[in-house]
Amino acid sequence: MATLTLSGRTPTVRRTRTARRALPPTVLLAAVILLLAAAVITAPGLFTSRGPDLTDPVNALQGPSGAHPFGTDQLGRDLYSRVLYGARPSLLLGLGATALAIGGGTVLGLAASLGGRAADQILMRIADILLSLPDLLLALLVIAVLGSGTGNIMIAIGLAFIPGYGRLVRAEAMVVLRSGYVEAARGLGLRRHQLLLRHILPNTLAPLLTLATIGFGTALIAAAGLSFLGLGPQPPSPEWGAMLSAGRDFLQTAWWLALFPGLAITTTVICVNVVGTHARSRFTRRSAR
Repeated sequence: MATLTLSGRTPTVRRTRTARRALPPTVLLAAVILLLAAAVITAPGLFTSRGPDLTDPVNALQGPSGAHPFGTDQLGRDLYSRVLYGARPSLLLGLGATALAIGGGTVLGLAASLGGRAADQILMRIADILLSLPDLLLALLVIAVLGSGTGNIMIAIGLAFIPGYGRLVRAEAMVVLRSGYVEAARGLGLRRHQLLLRHILPNTLAPLLTLATIGFGTALIAAAGLSFLGLGPQPPSPEWGAMLSAGRDFLQTAWWLALFPGLAITTTVICVNVVGTHARSRFTRRSAR
């Protein structure tokens, strides 16, 4: 007979539940890398003593070495330092664009689900038209109106992603509105704003935020792509997409100029997608119970 613990559970059951709660090694590694990236954003000076704009023409285009782990660029600047300092504008562009898309998508989805049939049809048809365009092309159209620059890139990417988030919010809100507890709350006399704050928003934002972790990776790639085209932060400011663009002219003679910024973008996006996919699967399993 299995020995019961004070909580009434057998040790086998406890070990099984603990194993379920434990993160897979790949997810744990991805989370550690993202925490390290957050530390680099907060205090890049803790990881390097060199400034990102300090030039040294004598040591220009030097390959990776002990003195310069990632090598130097065409002006002799330390590439390791520039990659570290470039993490802040690169990641903040993705975070800002994702936050803007979440806010705008939430407003769009709630307006469509709560505004009646006419509002729903009009707003969703507009969203369908915008979704038919590639995200990067839509962002370029916005930049053509607003102009280039860091802030405008953030706004352009955020606006391009709003329709996708809006459709998700609208779908989740429609499910909540048809649920039994919302019908009961209406019968008890709760007003529309009370239903929105107590029931609709809490049950809508959870899946939205889970999906946003994956959407952040897409926004990061879009921001890097626009910076690659020269529409983002201008030299000498370090930014991964702009550094990747500068390194393409030296692929045959200085491959490291494009390799390490590209690895920074790829690693960050993979880690975000791994963590986001894990969070989404756990949320889906929990909702299915």
